[in-house]
Amino acid sequence: MLFPIQGITFRPTKSQQFRLQTLNNFVPPTLQQIREEYQQAFKKYDGLRRTPPIDISFYPYVGINHTIRIRDGSVYVRIGEICRQMPLTAHRGLAHVLVAKLYRRKATAEMRRLYSVYIDRPEIRELATEMKRERGRKVVTSAEGVHYDLDSMFAALNARYFRNRIKKPTLTWSARKTYRILGHHDATHGVIAISRSLDSKSVPRFVVEYVVFHEMLHIVHPTKTDANGRRLNHTPAFRRDEQKYIHFKAAERWIEQNVRLLKREAKKKT
Repeated sequence: MLFPIQGITFRPTKSQQFRLQTLNNFVPPTLQQIREEYQQAFKKYDGLRRTPPIDISFYPYVGINHTIRIRDGSVYVRIGEICRQMPLTAHRGLAHVLVAKLYRRKATAEMRRLYSVYIDRPEIRELATEMKRERGRKVVTSAEGVHYDLDSMFAALNARYFRNRIKKPTLTWSARKTYRILGHHDATHGVIAISRSLDSKSVPRFVVEYVVFHEMLHIVHPTKTDANGRRLNHTPAFRRDEQKYIHFKAAERWIEQNVRLLKREAKKKT
């Protein structure tokens, strides 16, 4: 089993390594101390079993990313390099978050808070964004599809709903056809990607427009963090504006009723 938390492969530059080392004026916890936190987390979520062997290491992911998996009876935890200077209390919270996922459970609010207090620090978020911008890779194909052109669609929506106030990002059809994620806005790279499975004569134009409109709203309503440290991608204001799209209900209904069609489109060879 593999449970990732955001990110793609990354190796920090020397300047970023220095910044990581100086973010906190304290001696970071040892791998053994971190391992003990995971042992305690396993006891909490599965107290009847013996604690399995646990291998802890830091890994050069881009930004904020961690994984946990079980293989041949051993647990392998890979913690993003950006958290090398993270205090032990935050590692405790992360341990509970990751181990809880293995058991399809949710860590307590207190444990999630212990982790988020550190990870939501402005300097950590800024560094994560810098890492993504410098080393992250965004696959950009073309805005012109076989049936729909994203550039002209964006321009029409921008004029009608936003008075041309949205600065045009890079628009692209996804490299692969997908059906679970129909659109994505990458604020770091300034890209809106739309699933290639929508570039089909069987998909109404108003559905494609709706997905583009939704991603444009992510530019108008950036992600916010609430008082509990949770990141909110769809705020109440976002949801209100989303319903301003003239075909909102029809598009939502079409997507809901045509999941199988989108799945078939996604499985077709590009």
